[in-house]
This record gives sequence, C-alpha cells and structure tokens, in this order.
Amino acid sequence: MIVAIDGPAGAGKSTVARELAKKLNFKYIDTGSMYRAITFELIKRNLENSKDLEMVFKEIINSIELDFIDGNVVLNGDVLTKEIRTPLVDKNVSKAASSEVVRSFLSFEQRKLAINSTNTILEGRDTTTVVCPDAQVKIFLTASLEERAKRRYKELIEKDIKVNFEDVLKQIEERDKSDLTRKIGPLKVAEDAIVIDSTEKDVQWVVDKILSIVISKRNG
Repeated sequence: MIVAIDGPAGAGKSTVARELAKKLNFKYIDTGSMYRAITFELIKRNLENSKDLEMVFKEIINSIELDFIDGNVVLNGDVLTKEIRTPLVDKNVSKAASSEVVRSFLSFEQRKLAINSTNTILEGRDTTTVVCPDAQVKIFLTASLEERAKRRYKELIEKDIKVNFEDVLKQIEERDKSDLTRKIGPLKVAEDAIVIDSTEKDVQWVVDKILSIVISKRNG
C-alpha cells in the first residue's frame, strides 16, 4: 500500500508522516528532503546564483548518488539531517523544486522507491498528483500561513538556528507562490485526495485521523 501525503510548506507533513510510518511499520520517504539535498549540493558548490541553473542541476544529478535510508536522505554516502534544514537551504530550495531537470529525476527516483517497498508513506509536494497519482490513500495536509510559519520558526529555534519570525513568514509565503505557479508539478489538491486542515490541531490528532483512513481503506 502507498499512502501519499501532499500539501504546502510547514503544514506538518514530515512530522505526521514519520509518526504514521512508525505506527503502521511502513517505509517513510520524505520527498522534500531529496530536493533539499540537491539544493544543499548546489550551495556547497557555490552555484546557487548561476545564470544557467538547469545546466548546473544536470551536472549535479549526473555526479551524485542519492538514497533514502531509515527515514533520512543520503547524499554520496553521507546522511543529511540538520544540514538541509537551514535558512539558506530554505531560501534556495524553490530553485530545485521549479527545475524541470530536478523534478523529472527525483519524481522517477521517488516513484521507484515507493514501488520497490511493500508499504510506503510518501510525503511531499506533488506526491499525490505527479509522483504517485495511483496511491491507495491520498492526503492533502494544510494549515493557515501564520500557523505554518509558527511551526517552521519553532523547528528552527529548537535546532539552534537563529532566525526571526517575519523572515520565516515571508519565506513560506514566497514558497507558496512558487509552488502554486510553477509549470511542472504545481501545488494542487488531487481530485480524490482527502483534505485535512491541521490549524490548531496537534500532531497526534492528525496522525490518528489519517490512521483511521488507512485502516478503513485496508479493510475495505
């Protein structure tokens, strides 16, 4: 079974998907972290301001090895965690997300990972519309802009990353605009997706809600 969880930045997809995978004993794939890994490599090479990003991304893709092990993205043998959750990566990740070369490459890799696993929680933008449109359970998890900014701000502060709330709010607002208007895999609700608004809801409520949907689908 494939469970795909889609939605905008900061809606709580990663936290919910990780907990859900533990409860169901499913493989967990955070597709967004794969875009962040590509962005991390872009910044590492000091090429984020390149005029020909498509060419740069093509070179990066042809020279790296990506994998997903125990819920973490692995780039060239290195497990990436905090390195891909910095404000600098946040600021530049839309470049990878809007790249035709990157999206084509990662969509294929993500689909392959999901299909090769018996049971999978696939989490990230366009997982329900592009990566796995045939997923048995499709969830679109959302929340208000301010709520999502608060969550991201709290997450960064807990990781000892110095930011101010206004900057985080602006970044998420800009990311929303980029995700909604990009030509390839824009953010949208799949026709058969179940929409869950997590504003003012805690993680456990959302996990239990999706868990009941998955169990109902398996038994049905």
